[in-house]
Amino acid sequence: MISVAVAGASGYAGGELIRLLLGHPEVILGALTASSNAGQRLGAIHPHLTPIADTPLQETTTDVLAGHDVVFLALPHGHSAALAAQLPADVTVIDCGADFRLERAEAWTTFYDTPYAGSWPYGLPELPLAEGEQRAALAGAHRIAVPGCYPTAVSLALAPGLKAGVLQRDDIVVVAASGTSGAGKSLKPQLLGAEVMGAMSPYGVGGGHRHTPEMEQNLSWAAGEPVSLSFTPTLAPMARGILATCTARLVPGTDPDGIRAHWEQAYAGEPCVTLLPPGSWPRTSDVLGANAVHVQIAVDKRIGRAIGIAAVDNLTKGTAGAAVQCMNLALGLPELTGLSLVGVAP
Repeated sequence: MISVAVAGASGYAGGELIRLLLGHPEVILGALTASSNAGQRLGAIHPHLTPIADTPLQETTTDVLAGHDVVFLALPHGHSAALAAQLPADVTVIDCGADFRLERAEAWTTFYDTPYAGSWPYGLPELPLAEGEQRAALAGAHRIAVPGCYPTAVSLALAPGLKAGVLQRDDIVVVAASGTSGAGKSLKPQLLGAEVMGAMSPYGVGGGHRHTPEMEQNLSWAAGEPVSLSFTPTLAPMARGILATCTARLVPGTDPDGIRAHWEQAYAGEPCVTLLPPGSWPRTSDVLGANAVHVQIAVDKRIGRAIGIAAVDNLTKGTAGAAVQCMNLALGLPELTGLSLVGVAP
């Protein structure tokens, strides 16, 4: 059995990790740690985790975490690097934060206010690349960076077309809606029920959202050349889920009727990515609690733009499910062990 610790267990991502790990047949849960919530019962923070509700949350220290085979870091951005540097090299560390996602130091320092910590293998095995396969980089890895939730949806919505060279790289526009859990569990006035219910609102407008360089990085990997995009996130009155609507101009001379074939080819062997039948559209409700992404591709022939749409549960395939999937690949287990591709409905 694999001993696993979760740092940041009191947050939404940490709670989702524990929920999934409780159903993993190869895992024994070890230390569950927190910061301000250390000393409390897990059930006081996550009442739904009844099988281990009486487990106490411990302080997040390297001594507590180091004795495990796998350590998941579900910490705020900028907090993982210092802790990870102190963990033994033979411990598999999987970071759900942003600290190790970006290859370029300048991309990090432009959007974050902590020192650049470097990059780890990127945990999106389904990502189509111009060269090679992303899944291969995860096998046997002892350090893995889990993708962001928005970048997961956006990258998988558009990457096949960029890899195939049928989408232009400099006129990409993304508008995506997220549930409130994407903002974490900290108390914020704009996330109060009275503010969110019955309303949608934009934020991070004007290119300021921190996931922008990660999206550009992923799509550049797919294209084999630099990609730029405009990203506008919006907050939707729901707890979980992301719906990303992504558009890009077709390369002149591209047959619009042949576009779908590139997405079919890219995802034919990917169990976690479903290209929906023509005329069906992704819905956040259909991927609730599932380690799955639903994708659709269409073309506006009148103006020559492709529209890629993707739905993902930001806490499952968008974070915790992807982390478990990465652990499975790193340790040589069947990739979907402990994970479900089936959503919860209604």
